[in-house]
Order: sequence, then structure tokens, then C-alpha cells
Amino acid sequence: MSGTGRIGEISEDAIHRLVDTFYGKIRRDPELAPIFHRAIPGDWEPHLATMRAFWSSVMLTSGRYKGNPMIKHIRLEGMQPQLFTRWLALFGEACEELFEPEIGEAFRIRAARIAESLKLGLFYKPGQSWPPAVA
Repeated sequence: MSGTGRIGEISEDAIHRLVDTFYGKIRRDPELAPIFHRAIPGDWEPHLATMRAFWSSVMLTSGRYKGNPMIKHIRLEGMQPQLFTRWLALFGEACEELFEPEIGEAFRIRAARIAESLKLGLFYKPGQSWPPAVA
């Protein structure tokens, strides 16, 4: 860690802190909290453990995550394309709070790619303009 208290390397501990910080923000967010609370009405620890494994696989190529994010998101009631903008903003806040700039940027780049892939998979329909118009 540097003198600023920010994390200067990607590690399992850093991922753990990021996931916990980010989902703390999600749980308090007026736009995203209702969607997540419907999907996770009780104990959040299994979801957090899955997200730690996911980000470990993404950032450390650990292979710990074995799920299918697209299937999980298809099932979410209330998902809209514009919510990914809020998701990315909260993720960026967590990265800025925790990491040295270059590490935070590495996470943000991956998160933006993941968000775009999910948006395309969930909402893209051939023959319609992209991105979809916000209602």
C-alpha cells in the first residue's frame, strides 16, 4: 500500500475489499437497491462470494468463477439499459476510494466491457438502433 492508504496491486484481498465496498454502495442506492433486494432478499454473503470469485477470474485469471452472468441478469426483474450507467458510476467510486489510479482504471476498463456485453446480450435486438432509446 502507498502512503495514501490506497491499494497499489491487484490481489484477492483487494478484490474482496472492492466487492464489499461496491455492493455496500449498491445496497444504499435508490435506483439499484430495489432490483438487487428483489434478487437477493436475504443473506448477501453467497452473492458476495460469487462476485469475489468472478472478479478474481477476471482480474487474476484464477478460474474461480464457474457461472453464467448473462443467465443471472436475464432473470432480474426491472433491469434497464440505463441502469448500467449507474452501476458503473458506483463501481468507479469504489475503485477511486480503494485503489491507486492505475489499478482502479484497470478494474473500470474491465467493468465497462462487462457492462457493454451484458447490455448487448440483454437488450440488443437486430434491426433496432443501439443503444436503445431511454423511455
